[in-house]
Amino acid sequence: MTRIAVLADIHGVLPALEAVLAEPEVRSADRIVLAGDLAAGPQPVETLDLLVSLGDRAVWLRGHADRELVALANGAELENQRPIMAWAATQLRPEQIELLAGLPLTVTLDVPGLGTTVFCHATPRSDEEVLLVDSPLDLWQDVLAELDRDVSTLVCAHTHMPYTRLAHRRLVINPGSVGMPYGEAGAYWALLGDGIGVALRRTPYDLAAAGARIGAESGYPGAGEWADYFLRARASDADALRMFSRRNGAAASLSRG
Repeated sequence: MTRIAVLADIHGVLPALEAVLAEPEVRSADRIVLAGDLAAGPQPVETLDLLVSLGDRAVWLRGHADRELVALANGAELENQRPIMAWAATQLRPEQIELLAGLPLTVTLDVPGLGTTVFCHATPRSDEEVLLVDSPLDLWQDVLAELDRDVSTLVCAHTHMPYTRLAHRRLVINPGSVGMPYGEAGAYWALLGDGIGVALRRTPYDLAAAGARIGAESGYPGAGEWADYFLRARASDADALRMFSRRNGAAASLSRG
């Protein structure tokens, strides 16, 4: 294993996922880590079908939205339940619900150039804990202290904004969001491994065509409006940081869906 592509927060946006999977560096990657929040969006069934087609190259992780989809599909009622989540849960086939229910919280891989690397959605102990690029070091210390001493790198997602930083001698990487970016529009992901170290990537794609396609193909009421807001990154990185910074170390979500 020499190179790993990391895709996170796809949120059922099939055109964005297709654009990233068409990237030569993703097509040639030895592994594709799917770092959670995969299907909760306007095209949940089609998104999961495409991810399953990746076969053994895919390494799956659980995000909070994946866990919530399973709960909703099983009849639970969630606090602050978002309409698109409730709708997406009704669309999934039984085997897709079973797939999401069995996803792990973390995966550990040996990444060339980075060493022992833990992958998760939010943090290694929670699928919804909020840590940001500028979170206080004492919060990072609390999270990182739970990792084995030989872990040199942590890859997390959840906040939909790409970054790299050092925290208590460990490298922390966030690939950003494929389907729901905050800041500049595009599909964000990361490439790790031999000869490259860490490369944060952004794949541009036709946002107008993608929005029209989602509006036409998704059965979610208001899918076109949803796509216009999230695909075009109407929430800036500053908006997101202001929202998330109030919940450093806790659960938070910036969403109109």
